Amino acid sequence: MANSKRQLFIKRRLRVRNKLRRTNAGRMRLSVHRSNKNISVQLIDDVAGKTLASASSLEKALGVVGKNNIEAATKVGAAIAERAKKAGVETAYFDRGGFLFHGKVKAVADAAREGGLKI
Repeated sequence: MANSKRQLFIKRRLRVRNKLRRTNAGRMRLSVHRSNKNISVQLIDDVAGKTLASASSLEKALGVVGKNNIEAATKVGAAIAERAKKAGVETAYFDRGGFLFHGKVKAVADAAREGGLKI
């Protein structure tokens, strides 16, 4: 029974997310999405079902439009940490989705930690 890459990715994403929800109940979720051309991050309140803050490499203010490299990921991570503080959030758990915690995804987490967000 061969699964496609997409099916395996979805399976991995759900496994990671469900485990994190069990261990971090009541905390905000910092969710990362990485595509071939961009990277985006959302700070989500799962209880209320609302996005409190977001940052993306598509924003012109960050100066990395259309880039998907470690430099862009670092700027997006710093921006989400700043916006989380404005929203009154100090701690969150990092939801890497189905992506490996390496490279750009790790750069987002490190930059958010340096910005003062406790992950």
